[in-house]
Amino acid sequence: MFSGHQMRVPNCVWATILVSFLALPFQGLAGDDGIFTSNSDLQGLLTTEAELVKGLQHYIQQEEQKILKLKQIAKSYEEIQIHAQDDKETYVGNPLNSYLLIKKMTSDWTDVKEMISANPGEDFLQNITTQKEVFKWPSDQDLNGAAVALVRLQSTYKLDTDDLAHGQLNGKSYGTKLSAHDCFELGRQSYNVGDHYHSILWMNQALKRLEEEENKTVDAGDVYEYLAFSAYVQGNIRRALRLTNKLLEVQPGHTRAMGNKVYYESTLQTENDAKFKRGEDGLGEFDDPEGVAIAEESDSPGQKTPEKTNYEKLCRGENELTEAYKAKLFCQYTTGQNPYLIYQPYKEEVVHLKPKIIIYHEVLGDNEINTIKTLSTPRFKRATVQNYKTGELETANYRISKTAWLKREEHNDIERIYQRVGDITGLNMDTSEELQVSNYGMGGHYEPHFDFARREEEHAFKSLGTGNRIATWLFYESDVDQGGATVFPQLGIGLWPKKGSAVFWYNLHRNGEGDEMTRHAACPVLAGTKWVSNFWLHERGQEFIRPCTTSPFE
Repeated sequence: MFSGHQMRVPNCVWATILVSFLALPFQGLAGDDGIFTSNSDLQGLLTTEAELVKGLQHYIQQEEQKILKLKQIAKSYEEIQIHAQDDKETYVGNPLNSYLLIKKMTSDWTDVKEMISANPGEDFLQNITTQKEVFKWPSDQDLNGAAVALVRLQSTYKLDTDDLAHGQLNGKSYGTKLSAHDCFELGRQSYNVGDHYHSILWMNQALKRLEEEENKTVDAGDVYEYLAFSAYVQGNIRRALRLTNKLLEVQPGHTRAMGNKVYYESTLQTENDAKFKRGEDGLGEFDDPEGVAIAEESDSPGQKTPEKTNYEKLCRGENELTEAYKAKLFCQYTTGQNPYLIYQPYKEEVVHLKPKIIIYHEVLGDNEINTIKTLSTPRFKRATVQNYKTGELETANYRISKTAWLKREEHNDIERIYQRVGDITGLNMDTSEELQVSNYGMGGHYEPHFDFARREEEHAFKSLGTGNRIATWLFYESDVDQGGATVFPQLGIGLWPKKGSAVFWYNLHRNGEGDEMTRHAACPVLAGTKWVSNFWLHERGQEFIRPCTTSPFE
């Protein structure tokens, strides 16, 4: 049926192959690490939030019952006053009235005091403290990480602040709107990490949302204070003064603002005096000619390198391959390196020629994906990178996800996955690193990096004793609503996750040198969840499968 091991199918239109009794059966296919780094952990927060709602409702019910009881008691006291107000002497002349009056002022009042002093709120908070040991509970680090992730998404995908505040992601509405306080918190977190560009964007948005709110969620003075701080850090004293004056309009007694105002005015006066001596015109009355708090993109922390700029363009789907180059690409059925696959070839799509990058379609089924998720989820830990100087593993802000590792003997599905990759690539899986499973949380990403160890990274993989990473095989185990592409900035290509597919490429030339064109990245997940797993295959055991050459171009 096939000529050799491969049959080409032009334009990636997959033919339906019906294989009769010779066909092999196709198996169904799957410290503080930070909750924000994994979609799986974020889902766990919904359970915690549900318990929090139940606890709050119970607390409110207790308080309502308490208030109702106190109202009834207050009414009974009030009735005594009503009955006694016309003739107090006659009222207390009734021994029963006198007894009840004394009782209400003694034993009954003791009960009232106990009821008032009883604090169901303390029990509620104690229960919440206990629940923190049972349920997932976010930390301040998670809040900061989530805010930074949202700003990362805004920067990478060029999202408009107003659209974001109204629940719009790339023109798609997700229904969630941000309050003025939500925007304020994003601005505050940006300020805390030195990102004054986004701090100003979000503080301005907080003011805008505040004008629309009937029930104000944040004090305008707090917003003006951060805007003034950011303007001062940017070196714009006039703008800082104007914003400080705004702050004093809404909070006249703000001590720190009054002190800052004096400092700003003194600084500006000194500047104007110096300009006058030089014969230059100064600005009168310390006015800010801009009139508004402006976010200068140059104030965003860290200037973007050409690679970073290209990386973000590819994340947005701005593919740089020419039509002439695309015409050279092709799809085909392949039986890999195992003759048994002639009865069940795989769909292979070549998406780049040199280095050769291949997508294999429908190589992982739902059952196998479920197995991978089930086995890996309880083991998830914050993803790490290798310190090239020490060889030690450590977390890094440029890699945000959670990972786990699966051995081939743990489950029949995992064994079949190992075997399948070996059959398709022809590479020896005995020296491969274990199957690494990754789940990306909000804004989860992995900035441009190499999979292979460069010459200066002499400690990398030393403990494995299997040489460098010769190749990478990457499975996609979920579709992603928006974002999450795998991009190669130097090649100008982006690959979008498709559940059940996989990407394969060689990291090393045949002479053993690293192929720097394979530098790649995982774009931030804008919406949805991203599950991937990968094999890093090593040099040892591949000597006769992929023979070496002295040529640096093979």
